[in-house]
Amino acid sequence: MTSAAAPSRELPHPVRAEIRLEDVLHALSDPVRLRIVCELASDGGELACSHFDLPVTKSTTTHHFRVLRESGVVRQVYRGTAKLSALRREALDDLFPGLLDSLLDAADRQALRLGD
Repeated sequence: MTSAAAPSRELPHPVRAEIRLEDVLHALSDPVRLRIVCELASDGGELACSHFDLPVTKSTTTHHFRVLRESGVVRQVYRGTAKLSALRREALDDLFPGLLDSLLDAADRQALRLGD
């Protein structure tokens, strides 16, 4: 993690060189986190945490976003009182070519197969 002192509203993220495949795979192995990533990928921009209608409590939602952020899958920033999340697609595509597209495609096919 970047260890430089940050203002209280700035969230720590791994720098690109610190993103590890096993952390990304762990983050994406959870169905709720995979759902978040799928929504971020389909939107292509930044979404507020409140945008997501997840079947978990607010504290659990916070945990899921923290895992995604700390693994390097998403970048989160505060804009006013909203915490916005965006997929770190460029970094993930450069570090692990084809991984994200393959996982998103597999998630789509699974949703169709299971009727989700």
